[in-house]
Amino acid sequence: MNLFCSPLGLLYLCSFKLKRIVMSVNKVILIGNVGREPNVRYIDRDVAVASLSLATSDRAYSLPNGTQVPERTEWHNLVFWRGLAQTVEKYVHKGDKLYVEGSIHSRSYDDQNGVRRTVVEIWVDNMEMLSRQQQPTGQPAGQPVQPTAQPATPDDQVPF
Repeated sequence: MNLFCSPLGLLYLCSFKLKRIVMSVNKVILIGNVGREPNVRYIDRDVAVASLSLATSDRAYSLPNGTQVPERTEWHNLVFWRGLAQTVEKYVHKGDKLYVEGSIHSRSYDDQNGVRRTVVEIWVDNMEMLSRQQQPTGQPAGQPVQPTAQPATPDDQVPF
């Protein structure tokens, strides 16, 4: 049997071709809680830029020997551009749960004391709001609020 005709051989062939085609990947997926109100500013002819912090946490657990490992929270700096930034400005608040996809970007600057600092940010390409939205004042209860400009789909009602 030829190696490339077997399922394992085909997998090997595909992974070999992928290694030659895909040189690198910069993809981040996070689900977490917004740590502060978004900071939104407008630059270059009404281009919106929003930034906020997102907390992701590893739960506390016990090792088999009884050692307690405490909860660990990691903070991420998120940056949203243009229409997504405007959506964040209108609908995202401290404490909301978000699903975001994006890429890692870093930048350096010198602080007031001349010390070189590096900031790592996630530039968000896609966002889904996972928190239930509160009813605006004056809207009857039971009337759903659409938090994004995208039309609702049947998948929006899936609880996970």
